[in-house]
Amino acid sequence: MPRFAADEYPVLIGLLPSRWVRVLALGDQLEQTRHRVAPAQHRCYLVQVIERRLLMFTTLVMPLLAGAGDMPVGNTGLQKNVVFTEYSALSSGTELARRLLSPLTAMRVSQELLRSGQAAREQSIDLAVEKFAVYVPAHAPPHGYALLVFVPPWQEAGVPPRWISALDRHGMIFVSAANSGNVADVLDRREPLALLAAHNVMQRYPVDPEQVYIGGFSGGSRVAMRIALGYPDLFHGALLDVGSDPIGDAQIPLPPAELFRQFQDSTRLVYATGQHDDDNLDKDVHSRDSMQAWCVFHLDTVAMPWAGHALADPATLNGALDALLKPAKPDAEKLTACRTRIEHELNEQLEQVEDLLAGGKRDDARTLLDKIDAHYGGLAAPRSSGLAEKIDAPR
Repeated sequence: MPRFAADEYPVLIGLLPSRWVRVLALGDQLEQTRHRVAPAQHRCYLVQVIERRLLMFTTLVMPLLAGAGDMPVGNTGLQKNVVFTEYSALSSGTELARRLLSPLTAMRVSQELLRSGQAAREQSIDLAVEKFAVYVPAHAPPHGYALLVFVPPWQEAGVPPRWISALDRHGMIFVSAANSGNVADVLDRREPLALLAAHNVMQRYPVDPEQVYIGGFSGGSRVAMRIALGYPDLFHGALLDVGSDPIGDAQIPLPPAELFRQFQDSTRLVYATGQHDDDNLDKDVHSRDSMQAWCVFHLDTVAMPWAGHALADPATLNGALDALLKPAKPDAEKLTACRTRIEHELNEQLEQVEDLLAGGKRDDARTLLDKIDAHYGGLAAPRSSGLAEKIDAPR
């Protein structure tokens, strides 16, 4: 029969849901009453009782342990200079282009690579040389940890010390990459590093896939918003700490239609900006107006009184995480009406391109199609890509 070492009891008990711990305590009380354990013998009996009951629940605990991969679930707290090893298809160059570039931009990048005889890199990141900071609360919630992937504006990988109590309260793992600050390339480094951080943490720890979020501060917050828009099947919300942008332009094009529908349905955005950070407060207004115009309605704002351009304080972070963890409940009627409006406007403009092309006005058709591609992004595909091929076809 397997036995547990004495120093494993606190870790194993910490993995058990609270109702199991109550069962252990009740079993201990019954054992003491049954055997009339003397105080001097109590510790010995308690160890035996815990061991017996842990063995009873082994088949339930082991799936949690197995899900942690090569980093044990018990490896909690702050960890620096973590090296990850696993790649994800989501961070491949092809997938980044499909989700984060407009269809015509992605098509032209691909065509340029073919002309130059270059092959697109499958992965732009060499994980062997990358370092991450990870914070893991001591106890996993019954349904698994929540996860916050953080995109910093600075180059160091770290966890804001004042955020740790809020992370513990919400059972939330925090991970951030080094050399992913504002000076780093967005498409080649900041975005794939965030995706690989999420993938590796989820491989190593029992994470609830419905509570995976992206966040950032300042310039990192703006990158986080781009990632949330392109990867709503991975990230279910974004913490925008002092940084946001409108969507639906050349800088932040809309992803393919099926992904954007998922973003509209279930992604929650939480804005947190200092009361005296006037520039970013104004940007938040434009961002929220843009979101609502594009039928994105799960928006929350958390006040940061007396603050300027500063990282969220613990109280603000607690409120922001409370908001982030709220399930998104779309208003089906409102969402359908909004989507119908956008679809009608898009179809009208694409028909104008077809009319210009039919009338031999290729240059005008190309100019209008480029505007449509920048504004509607993936919503216009594949129709926009087909029109681009017709416009560029030899005469």
